[in-house]
Amino acid sequence: MAQKFTNDLIKETSPYLLQHAHNPVDWHAWNPQTLEKAKKQNKLILISIGYAACHWCHVMEHECFEDEEVAKVMNQHYVNIKVDREERPDIDHIYMDALQMMTGSGGWPLNIVALPDGRPFWGATYLRKEDWIKVLKDLSELYRSDTEKVLGYAQRMAEGIQQINIIEDQQNTFIYSIENLKEDVENWSQYFDTFLGGYKRAPKFMMPVNMEFLLHYATSLKDETIMDYVNTTLTRMAYGGIFDHVGGGFSRYAVDTKWHIPHFEKMLYDNGLLTSLYAKAYAATKNDLYKRTVEKTIAFVTEELMSNDHAFYSSLDADSLNEKGILEEGAYYVWKEQELQSLLKKDYALFKEYYNINPYGEWEEGNYVLIRDTSDEDFLKKHALSHKELEALLERCQATLKKERNNRPKPRLDDKILTSWNGLMLKGLTDAYKYLQKETFLDLALKNAKFLTKNLFRNDGGLYHNHKNGKSSINGYLEDYAAVIDAFIGLYEVTFNEHWIQQANNLTSYCLSNFMDDESGLFFFTSKKDAYVIRRTLEVGDNVIPSSNSIMAKNLLKLSKYYPELGYTDIYIKMLKNVQDNFSQNTQSYANWLDLVLNEQLPFYEIAIVGDDYVEKAMEINKNYLPHTIICGAEKEGGISLLKNRYIDKSTHICICSHGACQLPLTHTDKALTQLLKNSLH
Repeated sequence: MAQKFTNDLIKETSPYLLQHAHNPVDWHAWNPQTLEKAKKQNKLILISIGYAACHWCHVMEHECFEDEEVAKVMNQHYVNIKVDREERPDIDHIYMDALQMMTGSGGWPLNIVALPDGRPFWGATYLRKEDWIKVLKDLSELYRSDTEKVLGYAQRMAEGIQQINIIEDQQNTFIYSIENLKEDVENWSQYFDTFLGGYKRAPKFMMPVNMEFLLHYATSLKDETIMDYVNTTLTRMAYGGIFDHVGGGFSRYAVDTKWHIPHFEKMLYDNGLLTSLYAKAYAATKNDLYKRTVEKTIAFVTEELMSNDHAFYSSLDADSLNEKGILEEGAYYVWKEQELQSLLKKDYALFKEYYNINPYGEWEEGNYVLIRDTSDEDFLKKHALSHKELEALLERCQATLKKERNNRPKPRLDDKILTSWNGLMLKGLTDAYKYLQKETFLDLALKNAKFLTKNLFRNDGGLYHNHKNGKSSINGYLEDYAAVIDAFIGLYEVTFNEHWIQQANNLTSYCLSNFMDDESGLFFFTSKKDAYVIRRTLEVGDNVIPSSNSIMAKNLLKLSKYYPELGYTDIYIKMLKNVQDNFSQNTQSYANWLDLVLNEQLPFYEIAIVGDDYVEKAMEINKNYLPHTIICGAEKEGGISLLKNRYIDKSTHICICSHGACQLPLTHTDKALTQLLKNSLH
């Protein structure tokens, strides 16, 4: 009978850490006590970083961390620390930079060997059992026999980790121009896959921040080539297997070039960001595919990732139990042809063609992942069907498959609640309501915002990062503040309840006091109140999730329009100037900053609506794609500077201003929209 083990992780709340609580490895969480233990015993630290939905993390756990032979080596020579990267992104930043410096690449599981004080000197991702044992023994022996060599290497690594994150005050007099931007987008576009969308490579990540910028760029500068690329990418992603055609929602990335086979985990942040993106794309194009994608994505999040009190959980695992009771990636989502035929009966022939139950849609071992390759218009024409008939057929088939799939073992849920990711999903909901104007989206947004306010706000005016089992334990990172501020500004713009814009402004003031780096004008990732390892990170590069500093810079631009008296313009301009030297070198990694450039360099408008019908007129304006605007409204006068002295008795007026200079008030939304849309095109 196998021996039962329990280690120190049993005290944790993170589902990822708890998954390892019964490994024979003597795991500890990252905390001051564990680090002190390593120093006292003069033992190397082994830091293993992953997350609950990570497939290769599970593989390495099974092959190495559940193995008693491996555990014996780890326990004898190391103090072993398990880190949930989603719970501790600050730790992940440091050691991911270290791994990329050592090996040129990164990923998870992220395994680092460090000195007792946390300075790293070796790193790798997944390793097989034999290789893992050998390297751990060799490193331990090296530290024992040639300590000075290891210390020297670790010191150089620490200096490198600090150096790559230094951002100096450039004191530039110029701001990156539209001409610079056009040139860099032209160079960047060489990597675009104009047939299948995304980039000319596999795997393919969705990169919603890049698509949002390019949508803004294409519409503002009337660039039809870029607009075609954006539409191709969004269409192919929504057609692909990366989108769950049965249950809604997106997986993390596709392993192939046609968005077909996903890495099957579903993350809250992807679905929040993609909800925003598709809602904006719908507003810009009125393409019904984008609208349906928004609706199905929100339906997935509501059904699968929402708590009873309207908070959003972090992720669903890639792996689930197959028919043999073995964990297998994608088992929950794939179909056999015979199974589909049996379930769908007379509908099967059309369904088969629509979702490619053929060599194009086959994955492996007779498993199919549903993928589209034809527009509804072409399909209707070929089969002489009406829109209504096709819609009814798809609804029947999807309902049947969903019912059948619900009988399968579900993927594991990571039920921790992260403030930053909830902020991203909340922004998705406010954008969905803004552009699709479904009341259920606003209702859900308000309930989630109230949850955040009640459970993630600290007494000192700051935020917590996480919430689990009714407790919040980790102080907020910049990503938490940035995402919530952005979401609350969005919530104000659809409700005109000044509570939300005031909360956004209060959180911004907190960041200015507790996160600001006086030298660069940027914000540190961790608060000045919190401890750090090696360096206090400045996160500036946009990835799948935009960087916390780029979100903050855009927040400051918007808030500077609502509160021009607070001096926010100088802050975001300094941030932009100190980062802009990177834009030409690596354009795709600064897309959210480039979105800020568009708003800074092209005309930007403040819309103030005052009078009895302000909500109705605001909704008419809001459903249009106007990325170069902010909006505020009140029945008479509000606490926001833009609303002062706007009220004219017995009428509702729309004032359009730019940098505080206002045009004559208008009473008709169509005239206001004509003005805004005309002035937005260059």
